[in-house]
Amino acid sequence: MTTTPKTSDEILVLGATGKTGRRLVDVLRKQGRTVRAASRSGEVRFDWHDRETWPAALEGAAAVYLVAPDDPAPVRPFVEQAVEAGVRRFVALSGRGMDRIPEGAFAGMAAAEEAVRDCGVEWTVIRPNNFQQNFGEGDWLDPVRAGRLALPIGSAPEPFIDARDIAEVAAVLLTSDGHHGQVYDLSGPEALTFGAAVETIAAAAGRPIRYEELVPEEYRAELRAGGVPEEVVGDLDAMFAAMRAGHLAEPADGVRRVLGREPAGFGAYAARAAAAGAWS
Repeated sequence: MTTTPKTSDEILVLGATGKTGRRLVDVLRKQGRTVRAASRSGEVRFDWHDRETWPAALEGAAAVYLVAPDDPAPVRPFVEQAVEAGVRRFVALSGRGMDRIPEGAFAGMAAAEEAVRDCGVEWTVIRPNNFQQNFGEGDWLDPVRAGRLALPIGSAPEPFIDARDIAEVAAVLLTSDGHHGQVYDLSGPEALTFGAAVETIAAAAGRPIRYEELVPEEYRAELRAGGVPEEVVGDLDAMFAAMRAGHLAEPADGVRRVLGREPAGFGAYAARAAAAGAWS
């Protein structure tokens, strides 16, 4: 495969309207970097399943923040096309514990890790714990607002990470040398049970919210009743099994290694999100 040399230092951020992507775009632009913010509804249109959108997104890009789709099929072809277009560095967003979950789970993330390792240019993989923002922006927002979050966690704690810390780490990896071939586990500074996290949110929001423990069968049934696709049910089941086993419970040192500081705690996130009206 031939490659075309690039003199541009533009950074392509995929998933640029997502929890980490939009924060990364903000961090990079505040640093004066030239960013191509790409998504299906973003500044630069990018669709994993529409290959006609790939060349325009890649034009001029020297580095890529890679947020893979659930479907693994387009990941390797995209990475190969990116390298041919002149990309020289990838930072791939994965998930903590990817080496401990059953084969076939989170297939898109697994494909991204494999593709960048094989791509022949610089790569780094970041594997964060569950985001603090999942409670205020993601799948857990509606249950928390309704006053009941029910999950199959058991007593295992989780060192939730602030998505802003992920963005700051990714910005360093995209713009600095010395991280090629590294896999960084990223977490918050302390591990909290989901019950304690919900209590913290309830106190910050000033309203009653409870955590309810489900057995895995109950959780899967609730997901299916809500219309969640079966492959997503399987992914979540695998993730929570790894969490119950304690594989993700210890705080990781990736944020400190990359940024030289401690990651942001959960209490600060809850106070900030409550003040912004996340759970009002």
